Amino acid sequence: MKNWIKFFAIFFPLLALTILVIVGWKAFSPFYQTEKTAKAAVLHKQELSSVTESYVYHGKESYVTVIGKDSSGKRKALIVSQENKKEKPTGIYLKDGISKKDAIAEASKKGDVKEILHAKLGIEKPGVVWEITYKNKKGQLNYVYILFEDGRWWKRLTNL
Repeated sequence: MKNWIKFFAIFFPLLALTILVIVGWKAFSPFYQTEKTAKAAVLHKQELSSVTESYVYHGKESYVTVIGKDSSGKRKALIVSQENKKEKPTGIYLKDGISKKDAIAEASKKGDVKEILHAKLGIEKPGVVWEITYKNKKGQLNYVYILFEDGRWWKRLTNL
């Protein structure tokens, strides 16, 4: 009887862990595939010579933002639309606007920021924006959208 108890005490946690890993892997697989496809397209078309970062941005539309260096060595971001595959990617040089670090500092000025979750470049109605996601001191989720061009606040969603 003790052997059966030991067996089930080991088997069920391992089964639960395995299921959790498989479900997590399947859930994130589309994001990885989308990013991989966008990176390959940007490199194939030689819009960037190297890629340092990429992520999916969801606003009114979905985009993949690919950040890297162009052929002249300048840091550039290409924002590729996922709804309209034929649309030409929007390219911006990172030196032409507010940096990620400065956007995070601007979002943190309100003083209630506990933890920054991420900062992403994307496109919204006014143009290219930084989406800063953070948790406040009460543990509530907040989004701040800061215009890339000049660092002004565009929109804020708080206490979610």
